[in-house]
Amino acid sequence: MTRFFELFIGLRYMRARRRNHFISFISVTSLVGIALGVMALITVLSVMNGFQRTLRNRILGVISDVTISGPRHRLADWQKAAHVALREKGVIAAAPYVRGEALLVHGRYSSGALVRGVIPNKEKAVSDIAAHIVQGRLAALRPGRFGIVLGRYLAWRLGATLGSRVLLVAPGGMVTPAGFLPRLRSFRVVGIFDVGMYEYDAGLALINMKDAQALYRMGGDVSGVRLKLADINRAPAVRRVLQARLPAYDAVRDWSEKHANFFRALKIEKTVMFVILLLIVAVAAFNIVATLVMVVTDKRADIAILRTLGASPLSVLAIFLVQGTLIGLLGTAIGVVAGVVLSLNVTTIVPFIEHVFHTHFLSANVYYISQLPSHLRWQDVVHVAVASFLMSFLATLYPAWRASKTQPAEALRYE
Repeated sequence: MTRFFELFIGLRYMRARRRNHFISFISVTSLVGIALGVMALITVLSVMNGFQRTLRNRILGVISDVTISGPRHRLADWQKAAHVALREKGVIAAAPYVRGEALLVHGRYSSGALVRGVIPNKEKAVSDIAAHIVQGRLAALRPGRFGIVLGRYLAWRLGATLGSRVLLVAPGGMVTPAGFLPRLRSFRVVGIFDVGMYEYDAGLALINMKDAQALYRMGGDVSGVRLKLADINRAPAVRRVLQARLPAYDAVRDWSEKHANFFRALKIEKTVMFVILLLIVAVAAFNIVATLVMVVTDKRADIAILRTLGASPLSVLAIFLVQGTLIGLLGTAIGVVAGVVLSLNVTTIVPFIEHVFHTHFLSANVYYISQLPSHLRWQDVVHVAVASFLMSFLATLYPAWRASKTQPAEALRYE
């Protein structure tokens, strides 16, 4: 007991009834404030992680994890590049592609589009477009049949439906005595996809790779090879290895480079949100300062008696550190448990609230993500808990230091 009497007295002060009920009220307010701040912070970070993961998956469902391309977007021996890539650990699929731009015309409507020539059975292994076909099928892109698969909004803009004939105007026509003749080809719409990203749904069209090679005069060359990885987080490492193994004139890029600004903006937004919501915990921690200052004032006589009985200033400091730290620890623990439970059940709680209040937070007519996603990362939980506990501990230092400076004679003069 003599070794841990600071802890014993600190806990006793926490359990004891207050003569001043206002002090108890502020103590409870501090604890609840810290718990609510930690809960809100964990939940918001989980929702932001969910949005980020959903957007990343949708983007990577169209683009490739890693892309190998040649100079001026022409790769002659794509089979060799694909063979070298598939030997690398973590690369599970490879598919060639031809990239081009074109003007699509249907009736009196027209729209520019990015045209990608693919081999359907190989494309399924490196992208999720086949899984997002809402009409038709990707396998209908057969060489020589001149079929085309359009994004949902691109088809809507052209007024095209399944089976419609679309005129594709490719750049780089021929100059003849009669003037400049553009390269034209009629394609039949054999599929429409909807990946949930406007950028691709409104500007991407797929045709067979053989047709694309003939249309863009590629011969046997392709624009590059798209790779699928088992773990997308290893994309930068795989890119560096392949860049060293392939010829110097072959360019290797990964998904993090192609959308670096977008994902950097999401990361900055998450960091700023973390700091802003952490201020809620900071406000609650300042309440601990107010609570302990009033407790020190209320317990001046007790402190003086402890000092008279031989307690050192460091022991008095420890007593009030225990009291303030315990408030922060309890608030943080309650907030972590509530935040984790709420984050794991967001997809259940939000639909229930929408049903009760007859509203919809993310309308499908406005937002591409109509459900509130959540992805709990334990790393974020640890960061929030540590930050909250440290702020609570720092808030106890000044009141505890003031208590340790109490002079017994001054405190007992009027008792």
